[in-house]
Amino acid sequence: MSTQSGQQTDFGANEWLVYEIHQQYLQDPDSVPQAWREFLSDYAPPTEVSASSGPAANGSASPPAPTPTRPTAAAPAPQPAPTPVPAPVPAAAPAAAAPATAPTPTEGATTTPLRGAAARVVANMETSLTVPTATSVRSVPAKLLADNRTVINNHLRRSRGGKVSFTHLIGYALVRAARDVPVMNSSYAEVDGKPVVVTPASIGLGLAIDLQNPNGSRSLVVAAIADAGSKDFSGFWAAYEDIVRRARGGKLTPEDFRGTTISLTNPGGIGTVHSV
Repeated sequence: MSTQSGQQTDFGANEWLVYEIHQQYLQDPDSVPQAWREFLSDYAPPTEVSASSGPAANGSASPPAPTPTRPTAAAPAPQPAPTPVPAPVPAAAPAAAAPATAPTPTEGATTTPLRGAAARVVANMETSLTVPTATSVRSVPAKLLADNRTVINNHLRRSRGGKVSFTHLIGYALVRAARDVPVMNSSYAEVDGKPVVVTPASIGLGLAIDLQNPNGSRSLVVAAIADAGSKDFSGFWAAYEDIVRRARGGKLTPEDFRGTTISLTNPGGIGTVHSV
């Protein structure tokens, strides 16, 4: 079996949020929604990993390198007026490489240990570097997409109301592509220490949602549209709007963070052309 717990695997990038809600639950169980209280009643958070790891962190020092000995010159044989032969001088042993050290903060700089949610975000980002990836970027004409979106929104404005965004259209296209090419919905994992390909039974589209916290800071959560591949565009649009509305209202449940098989984020609002 995989060495990761099911809870860690299920929540993925949202682990920091679960940590924050768990801390809030420990202080006042009634301050979190009922769905979270039921989940957190037997929740065991993953063990914190120290930032200092490796041989130096466990208190055991490496044994000193043995000092090379100089061979003793042999005594000359008793011969008339022999010419002494100098003893061979051993080549100097290469100096051991100094262990890498963390960059020293510049004068006047301060350091703040990362704990809690911030530390978990960093841990997730570090873990992501070990996942095999490939990146391919293509540019496609979007004029027809923009024109049809205008037609759709004009119709909605005259009839039932509502609005279709570019992210709605691209998200639905992503789901259709994953349905038509199932391998794009697969993922990598390790089971019993061996690499495997995980092929999900359905498509769970994770939406990266930017939220503003009460203290003015911002956070990113990834909530999933379950079984997105079985929905037509109308059903997809409704599920998309529902999960965004509940995220911004602070009403997401643990189930909303599970089952993500493919995710979508939209940093275009800050001018990003494409990111990896």
